[in-house]
Amino acid sequence: MILSGEFVCYGYQKVTVQLKILDYIINHKKVYRLMDENDLLLGKIIKTNGKRQWVKHRKITASRRMEYLCLDIKYLWVTGEQRWYYLLTVLDVYSRKVLHWILQRSVKKIDVINLFRLIDLQHGIKGVNIRNDNGSQFIANAVRQFLRMAEANQEFTHIATPQENAYIEAYHSIVQREVVDRFEFASYYEARMTMEAYVDFYNNRRLHSGINYKTPQQVWDEYQTSNFEESGEAEAGNAGEQPARNNLMNGEGWEGVLKAPSTPETIFVPMPQKTQTANKKYFLTNLNCSENSLQIMRG
Repeated sequence: MILSGEFVCYGYQKVTVQLKILDYIINHKKVYRLMDENDLLLGKIIKTNGKRQWVKHRKITASRRMEYLCLDIKYLWVTGEQRWYYLLTVLDVYSRKVLHWILQRSVKKIDVINLFRLIDLQHGIKGVNIRNDNGSQFIANAVRQFLRMAEANQEFTHIATPQENAYIEAYHSIVQREVVDRFEFASYYEARMTMEAYVDFYNNRRLHSGINYKTPQQVWDEYQTSNFEESGEAEAGNAGEQPARNNLMNGEGWEGVLKAPSTPETIFVPMPQKTQTANKKYFLTNLNCSENSLQIMRG
């Protein structure tokens, strides 16, 4: 709560003083430990070694799905809890489809590994190019080692050069404009369910000008269809789909990874209004929802 201020950038010592001003009985050692566990320390040393593979081309050109994936983290404010949550999204560049995403209080290296482990099980990441910035979660040795073992090609954008990861930056700006600026959330649950509804809308119903006003799912499916017609058989798993991996055993996944269930399910979530009613009606109409609730179609 202290660190959620607009210009607050405190280390553990200042946080300790501020907590004592607020009548908390706590010492600097415990504050340091808590901030360390939640990756809130300033100037914390990131354990990484070895030469990074920097991007060679500023703009990505993808000719097939699962050729290039890009990922990044966006902050999402939950008003009811007065705190930020981290939204990590993985996007397929060719189709612009959101493959997976997580929304959590913090994103650690194990979360990134688990996310790619799930994508590997479903689609296969061997030979896939993965582009990310230099966030501590992405440059960690454990993440880099996992991707090397999976035979994926991880590349890093240059420092302070977000345009080199333009596709995921563009997606997060769309989320900001179409969701964050229009709604406020009373709880993490509302934020998560709203994002789940929006990702479903974005992938399956939202027309995307960058892919000839088609939906990402349509482009994704058309590539599989055209590849099947040309080869006369199912798509191979080289830098793309690996059908044998599509079934997660007994539906098991990883905590924080949101995945549509195999059976249809309808969930109603009350939504607070942030902007004008007209905007709210527009958003709910596009999500096939009623005026007073979000109807989230999954499956």
